[in-house]
Amino acid sequence: MTLTSLLPAHDGDMPDSLTIGRRIRQLRTARGLTLDELGSAIGRAASQVSVVENGKRELKLGELQRFATALDVGLDQLMDSTPPTGRAALEIALERAQRGPLFASLGLPALPLRKSLSDEAIRTILGLHRELERMHGERAATPEEARRANTLLRRSMRHRHNYFAELEQTAASLHAAVGHTGGPLSQRVASDLASHLGFTLHYVGDLPGSTRSVTDLRHGRIYVPLGQSPDADPRSVVLQALASHVLKHDEPADYAAFLQQRVETNYLAAALLIPEASALSILRPAKDARELSVEDLRDAFGVSYETAAHRFTNLATEHLGIPVHFLKVHESGTISKAYENDSVAFPTDALGAVEGQTVCRFWSARRVFDVEDRFSPYHQYTDKPAGTYWCTSRIQPSSRGQFSVSVGTAFAHAKWFRGRGTPNRFASTCPDDSCCRRPPAGLASRWAGQAHPSARLNSSLHAAMPTSGFTGVDTTEVFEFLDRHAPAAP
Repeated sequence: MTLTSLLPAHDGDMPDSLTIGRRIRQLRTARGLTLDELGSAIGRAASQVSVVENGKRELKLGELQRFATALDVGLDQLMDSTPPTGRAALEIALERAQRGPLFASLGLPALPLRKSLSDEAIRTILGLHRELERMHGERAATPEEARRANTLLRRSMRHRHNYFAELEQTAASLHAAVGHTGGPLSQRVASDLASHLGFTLHYVGDLPGSTRSVTDLRHGRIYVPLGQSPDADPRSVVLQALASHVLKHDEPADYAAFLQQRVETNYLAAALLIPEASALSILRPAKDARELSVEDLRDAFGVSYETAAHRFTNLATEHLGIPVHFLKVHESGTISKAYENDSVAFPTDALGAVEGQTVCRFWSARRVFDVEDRFSPYHQYTDKPAGTYWCTSRIQPSSRGQFSVSVGTAFAHAKWFRGRGTPNRFASTCPDDSCCRRPPAGLASRWAGQAHPSARLNSSLHAAMPTSGFTGVDTTEVFEFLDRHAPAAP
């Protein structure tokens, strides 16, 4: 087994804090420098240098340059993603494993990386860790494949700041083709886009229950539901169907391809609803005035709060320099959707999946359900183990219950947002059980052994997987539908 196969998954080829820290240590010792001497050279205490060498702190570009100067190397050498030595590679792999969700789920104390710990012992531990990952994978049901694929997809989205330049260009080209110069995209313009792409729209009452829309490529028809739920945007279904056609999506071969297509389709549809240039003409002045608000996008383009929040995450980091996170949480407290590039620590399972996990009851995404005023946005600061974060949250009703939709950022960036002056502040130590998962001692003592709740069984717990493919689309039903609605041959 190779060392590469033992390494837990991490974020691509970019060097992480562990690799940079080990390289700094290797260069320091090669030059005969002590921690104190290197610390003096860069204007930092020896203890701070030790924290960096142990990979426990991310370095900013200016700090990296100071280390490179003090160690007499180029910045590119310091940023090399290859571990400096074979021993360092083993230590980095072990440290990554111990920081991962699988190791955390075992409840074992971290193993200190001492010189006395042999290479063979580290290889054995890594081999055991890898085998545990394999066993988790084998035991996981097919839906867990989707959770693993979603974890990798979210990591990819984080690397690109949830911004897809090529899809923004595609949206701009489509806008230009139908003469849409900016502002809200009307249903008429959505119909014009369909015509431009060679389709006619047909609203039907018997759309197959396993589909959101059906595209008849042979006759150039798109079928969409006649009656939609009150919380649905009639433009979105049409635009998503058109986006899938424009992006030339084929039948997905696996969950990873299916989820990637969904992300791309939803992104392009949102970029059509909220044009990039028009959105930035609102967001940039708002940032200058320190009045950023998701509500402004929602109101300016006539979209749902969730669509506006998603679109904000597309543009905030790339164009405004603000790292953010997004959460959609069911009233039960479980996460439906999530995204982050601001290092906020979402709850995860052993495979790193976020969706389906329970959010701390002290986070804004849960506190907002207790607020009587549903007309105004709810703002909150939350002190978390990773730092203090500011969030804005709203309740969004749906046919599946109520959801909170939240957008947040680290404390340092809250200054750009409307609502930053909120007095609401809570502390969360999750995933520590003593935070909110265990009842307070007094409450527990009064009711321990005196209550027997009847649990609501998760509807998916014993659900059989679809027999017609992992997407769950009933192909026979779709083909019968197309037969019923196909125009008569001339």
